[in-house]
Amino acid sequence: MVNVDPVALEVARNRLAAIADEMGVVLRRTAYSPNIKERADCSAAVFMPDGDMLAQAEHIPVHLGSMPASVRAVLDVVGGAVEPGVQYAVNDPFAGGTHLNDLTLVRGVFIAGRLAGFVANRAHHADVGGEAPGSMPAHATRVDQEGHIVSPQAAVRDGEWLPEFLEPFLEATRTPQERLGDLSAQLGANEAGALRVIETGSRSLDDYLATAAALLDYGERRMEAALADLPDGRFEFSDFMEWRSADVPITVTITIDGARLHADFAGSAPQVAGNINAVEAVTRSCLYYAVRVAADPTVPANGGSYRPISLRVPDASIVNASPPAAVAAGNVETSQRIADVVLGALAKAAPERVPAASQGTMNNVLIGNDRFAYYETIAGGQGGRPGRAGQSGIHTGMTNTKNTPIESLEAHYPFSVLRYGLRTGSGGRGLYRGGEGIEREIEFHEAATVSLMGERRRHPPWGLNGGEPGAVGEDWLIRRDGVTERLEGKVTFEVAPGDRLLVRTPGGGGWGEAPGTAVE
Repeated sequence: MVNVDPVALEVARNRLAAIADEMGVVLRRTAYSPNIKERADCSAAVFMPDGDMLAQAEHIPVHLGSMPASVRAVLDVVGGAVEPGVQYAVNDPFAGGTHLNDLTLVRGVFIAGRLAGFVANRAHHADVGGEAPGSMPAHATRVDQEGHIVSPQAAVRDGEWLPEFLEPFLEATRTPQERLGDLSAQLGANEAGALRVIETGSRSLDDYLATAAALLDYGERRMEAALADLPDGRFEFSDFMEWRSADVPITVTITIDGARLHADFAGSAPQVAGNINAVEAVTRSCLYYAVRVAADPTVPANGGSYRPISLRVPDASIVNASPPAAVAAGNVETSQRIADVVLGALAKAAPERVPAASQGTMNNVLIGNDRFAYYETIAGGQGGRPGRAGQSGIHTGMTNTKNTPIESLEAHYPFSVLRYGLRTGSGGRGLYRGGEGIEREIEFHEAATVSLMGERRRHPPWGLNGGEPGAVGEDWLIRRDGVTERLEGKVTFEVAPGDRLLVRTPGGGGWGEAPGTAVE
């Protein structure tokens, strides 16, 4: 343990978090795509020289908990030969990534010739090739069907893109100019972060590293104290992913023993011939998120706070996929269910701390052709919480993105929004009611390919402590001739001008038994 004055420690914690936040601001304000500049589908963090996460901004949980795997994947490749002025790229789900759309750039930060740590950011690129626009084809069974794979490699040297990285990346995508703009925004975000780290540590690198180590120790102590406040025991919970007509189980057993917590996903399904498989880094990210929710959300989200938490995942399973499995929806959909089952288990340990299930899906909509690629996740209902109703029309769980404003959407893409509002009555009843989902209807102005990746279309978000479940989601295709079809939750199909798509997202579950009238 390293002893640092508590005031100095708090100043350093906030300064480092501000660096990560500034990186995110630079990335969003300089990006080309609406997915990043409007929806903020990106994250940033600061790391120790060994790859431990030191600080993060309040960005996207599924990005942040898994980003240390990207930094360590780079370290595994380069070892002790991290080069000054070089940024490294990775999106390979089986080598530090999560799914192919999420490209991570990692930059070593040097002070007086010594490695002071890393800055890194991750951004969701709206198209990285593959067999359908948006790179999440519903029929994929192998990761190579989902787009271009970037194993950990040098991508930038002294501010210039290396052709061996850039050329194949741009050749693979349907939208090379937009991709180049977003890549450049990522590069600039890391340069901004590196500058701030150098400013922070340039007076004395040894003092900076000692304070950073103390921050990790502080995070560990805070998490240990939070876990010690929970009852000891074994707590099990299961839920399901919806894959075609099958229900694919995810099961966790949480063991709390004093100041330690262990999660064992034995009993979860083997990986499937589909794209709902999640890699271990995603499962680990979900575990960290859910434990902080139930134990103490104010615990610093750094590598130290993760030390008291351990994980076991079966090999070649839906929560620990092996190559060459498809994984696109594992990151965006299975992650939500993994978080749900951990929270469900923790609700048995601390029912007064855990909300009912939120919508449990990101309701991914991908639309494109050879000239454009649009990506959106649509908000839904938050679960009712102890003492408060769930929020309506909000992103929950492993996502923390925003809405693409209608004005931006219609300015960039060949479709119009006909309807956009809350889905009345979709939140589960309870002492504290679940939040409402959303209804969004769009009309297409040119032919395109559409992919939907959604969950909770058969199994509703569960209520808690006597609360009722929220409504399941629905997806409808309304052809220009009036023929209407209810769609599967995961599907890729073609549309023509005049066709319409209606997405109705799930509501959150209710918390507590309603005494006749729910609290709004």
